[in-house]
Order: sequence, then C-alpha cells, then structure tokens
Amino acid sequence: MTDALMTAEKLLQTGAVKLSPTQPYTWASGWKSPIYCDNRKLLSNPYTRDFIKSELCNLIFDKFPEAEVIAGVATAGVPWGVLVADQLKLSFVYVRPKPKDHGMGNQVEGELEPGKKVVIMEDLVSTGLSSLQVAEVLKNLGSDVIGMAAIFNYDFSQTAEAFDKAGVVLHSLTTYPTLIAQAAGRGKLSPSEEEVLLKWRNDPAGWAPDV
Repeated sequence: MTDALMTAEKLLQTGAVKLSPTQPYTWASGWKSPIYCDNRKLLSNPYTRDFIKSELCNLIFDKFPEAEVIAGVATAGVPWGVLVADQLKLSFVYVRPKPKDHGMGNQVEGELEPGKKVVIMEDLVSTGLSSLQVAEVLKNLGSDVIGMAAIFNYDFSQTAEAFDKAGVVLHSLTTYPTLIAQAAGRGKLSPSEEEVLLKWRNDPAGWAPDV
C-alpha cells in the first residue's frame, strides 16, 4: 500500500510543489497555472528520495507485480526508474522524446527484448500526451506495456480519457486533489485560495486569475 497524503506532504515540504493562486506560473504549453511541480527537487533530499523510491516500489508490487522492465521517460523519469529498477532487481531502459540524430539513432536506450512486460516511470503526468507517446514507442517495438507509474498526477478528466482510449493503466502516488486537501488541512491555504485551485483544475486551458 502507498500513502497518498504523506507523498503530498513531502512534495509540499521540499518545495517540489509551489502554490500561487494570485500570481500564476506559465507552463510551456502557455497555460496559466496556480501550481508548479518540479519533482527533481525530491532527488536532492536523501530521506525524501528514499521515501519516494520505497513508495514507487510498493506501487509496482501492488499494481504491476508481473513487471519485468522499468522504462524511464527522459529526462525526469530516468532517475526514479533507475532507483526502482535497482531496488526491485528489474531490467531498466529509458526512452528519449525522439530518436537520436547520430550514432545508432536510438530512441530507447538499453536492452529491451520484444514481449517483455514493461512499466513506464514518470515523475508527473499533466495532459499525458508525451507519456502516451512513450507508450506507443514501446508498443511499436513489441513491448507489452502493462502500465505507467508516476509520483504526481494532475488528475485532469481529459487525461483519464486519453489513457483509457490508449488502453494504458496509470497509477500515481498522489494526485492534485489530494495535495490541495493536504495543503488546506495544514493551514497552507485559505478557503478562497483552495477554491481558486480547485476551480483551475476544471478548465486548466481556459483558466485566468482574477484581477
């Protein structure tokens, strides 16, 4: 079993997640967002890193016990994939956003035999489009993609629909609603700020802060 509330607390404690309802961040997609998640910060704290590694291993044991290969999504999913694969003594590969333009032109690095049961490792999932592209790459190479594991998932409705359509099972250690509930319960958010954050998730592409 995993502890979604404790994972959410770790993300808040380390500053991996920053909440700013009145001065939003701008994502690469152009979306305005009152939250920014950088799970790379978790790697810098040995005790938090060990906690997250253990939780990801527990998730794999619980949800994907038949896993044979862990595939890290470059770049942020690679260190977590290595940590988990090492702990569970599973094979590891990683997947680039696109094939290299030199050498062997590989997109998947490492030894990957067709037919192996693969779990994709992500640090976070937002819309899920890039994650599902990785799943498609692995399937095209003959892998049996049995699912995806992530630390954090924004839990957008369109993301769930995309994963369902692609036939890929997604499990995360914690989700956006859980994190907001944890922050509010610890007094880190006022009721009005909590309302803004929950409203954003309903329409992240069209959301704009009140001015």
